[in-house]
Amino acid sequence: MNQKIFQIFQSQIGSKLTNSPSKAVNWLEGTLLEVSEKHVTVSYTVTENMCNPGKILHGGVASLMLDEVIGMANVISSEEYLMSSINLNVDFLSSAKIGETLTVQATLIRKGSNLNHWECVIRKDSGKIVAKATSNMLKTHVKLLDVGF
Repeated sequence: MNQKIFQIFQSQIGSKLTNSPSKAVNWLEGTLLEVSEKHVTVSYTVTENMCNPGKILHGGVASLMLDEVIGMANVISSEEYLMSSINLNVDFLSSAKIGETLTVQATLIRKGSNLNHWECVIRKDSGKIVAKATSNMLKTHVKLLDVGF
């Protein structure tokens, strides 16, 4: 784990994520709730811009939330190099409506020298699961410092 990056994320707990190198993270405007070497938790409020024509959370946006929280968690758990998603397997289990608050938590299942495996879950305040995902992240040759971390 890169201590400098960990400390940057720790200092943002309770804050809106609007100053990330990832424009997608900034657009989602989540609030960072928890950070550790193996977990990251972010909350989001569903807005109209996140919804499909039926006014429920768009599956693509749910997938974006899952992917971005996994990505944040992976940056924290990485030592020096950026890792990139090589897959994202998502199950959509229930809907979320405009105004609902969602909690997204990524958990590191296996850390390897070149590949990390993550699980991530989106839950409503009631505890009901909206979506869950698994993802594998592959080490690249891009240094974290070169992309703004």
